Amino acid sequence: MDFTLDSETTALRDAVRGLLSKAYDSSETRREVTTTDPGFGEKTWTRLAELGVLGLPFAEQDGGFGAGPVEVGVVAAEIGRVIAPEPVIEAITAGGIVADLGSAEQRADVIGRLAEGTLILGLALHEIGEPVTATQDGDAWTLTGTKEPVLHGARADLLVVTAQTDAGLGVFLVDPSADVERTGYRTHDGGRAARVTFQGASAQPLGEPGDASQRALDQAIARARIAYGHEAVGAMETALRTTTEYLKTRKQFGVTLNTFQALTFRAADMYVSVELAKSAVEWATLVLADDPDRAVEAAERVRVQVGKASRHVGQEAIQLHGGIGMTAEYSVGHYTSRLTAIDHWLGTGDELLASLAGQVTTYGTLDPLPE
Repeated sequence: MDFTLDSETTALRDAVRGLLSKAYDSSETRREVTTTDPGFGEKTWTRLAELGVLGLPFAEQDGGFGAGPVEVGVVAAEIGRVIAPEPVIEAITAGGIVADLGSAEQRADVIGRLAEGTLILGLALHEIGEPVTATQDGDAWTLTGTKEPVLHGARADLLVVTAQTDAGLGVFLVDPSADVERTGYRTHDGGRAARVTFQGASAQPLGEPGDASQRALDQAIARARIAYGHEAVGAMETALRTTTEYLKTRKQFGVTLNTFQALTFRAADMYVSVELAKSAVEWATLVLADDPDRAVEAAERVRVQVGKASRHVGQEAIQLHGGIGMTAEYSVGHYTSRLTAIDHWLGTGDELLASLAGQVTTYGTLDPLPE
């Protein structure tokens, strides 16, 4: 596999890096942005749209730019480097479901506005308690129930919502301005989420409920897991660099901390974890690009590796910084918090490992070896 970026993708990476490094030039700048609603920079969102970031993976006839998972991954890694709070991956994931299931009119409307940066698209997947149900009356559909957490659900202009129907899983577009109650709150990583309750809310179906909707959702989650893997790698690389720089400058007993071999070995172990995660994410990205039918399994594998690496790198970054690493003012804690949020949003490593183990059905039971 060739992991070398071409000139156009390199230019995209450099442009996004330049924009985000100015918008979030320090952890203090990011903290200022995330302290106030909506929890991200709306000017930065608009500038990302002007760069074409929000329309990257969508077909040109729908208002996108016809790029692929490699380009999305490059952008996600740059987001991770500064843990930019803009909901790019969340919006692209929701937009991908619209692209897979929506009619030509729905695709042109939703994806066109998303790519322009004039639409904040939210994705309502998770539930606590009873599932959201969809009821059909003639050509009209209504939704009842509660979704939580919905990332940036209180700010979203339009929601992509999964719901149970008599025919199976359905996916719907919902305007949250009517018959929808939204309670927003701040998440531990500085982001925003909401409890969204549908009270007979009008909904537009995306395609037909049933197997096709379930397949589209599975593919969208796989794409999101891989994109979040890139974001996590970008965040881990920054956490590793911050830690090694600290070890080279912080002195104890008259010498810098990197003089102590045990600390150097721990930093080296962090580097190995980052590189293993990066290799897994790049492999999964090429699987997604070349063989989408294998994307779900590839995404589960990469999230297991990324989850393990994220915990190791985040915890070691804090430990190797000592007391300062525990403070809210220092950056490594923010990176660890974001890595933890990524690990939990679309399935933890333990959950995905259990899923992968359940797929091992091609091996018969073996008798134990004789002593």
